[in-house]
Amino acid sequence: MPKTASVTPRPALATDLMTSLGELLRQWLPRQRWFAGKDRPVSELGLLSMTELFPGCLHLLVRTGHGGVPGPGGAPAGDCYQLLLGVRKNLSPRLGRALIGRAERGPLAGLTIYDALHDPRSAQLLLERLRHPGTAGPLRFEGDPSVPVPAGLPPRLLETEQSNSSLVYGDEFILKVFRRIQPGVNPDLEVPVALAGQGCRRVPAPVAWFRTTHPQGATLGVLQPYLRDASDGWALALQALASGDDFTVQAHELGRAMAEVHLALAAAFPGSGHDDNGSTAAAMTERLEAAAHSVPALRPFVPGLQSAFGALATCDSGPPAQRVHGDLHLGQVLRAGREWFVIDFEGEPSRPLAERCTAQSPVRDIAGMLRSFDYAARQRRPWRPEWARRCREAFCGGYAALAGWDPRKKHGLLRAYETDRAVYEVLYEARHRPDWLPVPMAAIERLAVRGD
Repeated sequence: MPKTASVTPRPALATDLMTSLGELLRQWLPRQRWFAGKDRPVSELGLLSMTELFPGCLHLLVRTGHGGVPGPGGAPAGDCYQLLLGVRKNLSPRLGRALIGRAERGPLAGLTIYDALHDPRSAQLLLERLRHPGTAGPLRFEGDPSVPVPAGLPPRLLETEQSNSSLVYGDEFILKVFRRIQPGVNPDLEVPVALAGQGCRRVPAPVAWFRTTHPQGATLGVLQPYLRDASDGWALALQALASGDDFTVQAHELGRAMAEVHLALAAAFPGSGHDDNGSTAAAMTERLEAAAHSVPALRPFVPGLQSAFGALATCDSGPPAQRVHGDLHLGQVLRAGREWFVIDFEGEPSRPLAERCTAQSPVRDIAGMLRSFDYAARQRRPWRPEWARRCREAFCGGYAALAGWDPRKKHGLLRAYETDRAVYEVLYEARHRPDWLPVPMAAIERLAVRGD
C-alpha cells in the first residue's frame, strides 16, 4: 500500500501551503459538483486554516475569490470551502477518481494530492474522531453521549449529485460533510436537534458533529442514523411514473408528514409572528431581477412574474411565519416502510445562512414540493401534467388534514412562492445542469402568462 506523507502543520508550512496547492485547487474546484462559483473564474485563493487530522490528511478551510465579480443577487464574490486532502508519494489506482494532482512546488513538492473522503482509511479515521469527542487545532468533535457509535464501520462515499459530500458507515450512520462553509450553526444541525427535543420522529436526530472555532465558529459536518431500507421520494415518484402507477396515496401521506414537521418546528422555534408580505415581495422581485440578469431566457417573462409578487403584497397574509425546511423537494424526503422522513434542513445553499435561519411562511416549503411533482412528471415523455396535478392536490389535501389550513385556498401566496421557487430553479439549472433548464422554464411560462 502506498505510504502516506506525514505533514506536520508547522507555521512555515501553513504559510507556504498554497504555493503547493494553489494552482491544483484552481483547476480542481470548479469541476466539483458542490462548488458554487462555476460560472466565475477563481482568481483568488487563500488559506484560512489548516489542521493535520492525522498523518497524510490535511483539513483546510480555503477562501475563493472571483476578481470582484459579484455572486448571486449581488452577494460577496468570495466563498469559504472545507477540504480534506490526502497527501501521498504515490496514489493507489483505486483512488484514481480522487486525484487532484501532484504538487510541483512548495512544501508538498513531489507529493500527490487527492480528495481524502474517497479514501476508506481517511474516512474511518474521521469516524474515530467523531466517536471520541475532543479537539484538533481549531476543530471540535462533539456528540450525543447517549447514542454509541460502533468502531470499524466500513465507509462508502455517496456518488449522488449534491451540494455537500456524504459518507455512509456500515449502513448504520451517514455523515454529511458540508463543503461551502458559512459562520454560525448550520440549520442541518440546529433544526434536527430541536425537533428531537419536540419528540418529532420524522427527522433523524444527530448523534455526532464537528465544527471549527477559527477563523469563525461554523458547523463542518453532522453524523445521523442512516435509514438503510429507505427510498427517496424522487426515486419513488419516477418508479410510479415508469410503471403507470398513481402516486396520490403516497403524496397525501407525505403532505400529512410535512404538516407534522411544520407543527413541530413552530413549537421548537416559537414567537415568529406573521410574514411581512411587502418585504417578501420586494425580496422576490430582487431575486428575479438578479436571475434575469444572469439568464437571458428569463427576461421576456419578467413583467408577468412581477405581477405574482405584486399580488403578494396585497393578498391574505396566510399562516404565521416560522422556521421551515427551506429547500423542500422529493429528493429531501425518504420513505421507509409506510413512514415518510424529512432530511437535509440546510436550506437553499446559495442563500446566506442568516437568511436560511429566519422565520418564513410555510407556504415556501409547500411550493417547493409542488414544483418537485412537476419536475418528476416532466422526466417522462409524453409529459403527464395530470399526474403532477393529482399529486399536488393529494399533497395539499394531506397537509390541510393535519395543519388546520388549506394551501389551495391561499392562491396568491402559493402562486408567488411557486414563482420564486421556479426563478431559483432557472438560475440553478443554468449554472449546474443546463440540460434541465427547460423544466423550470416551462413553469415560468405558465406562471407568467397564465398566472396559475
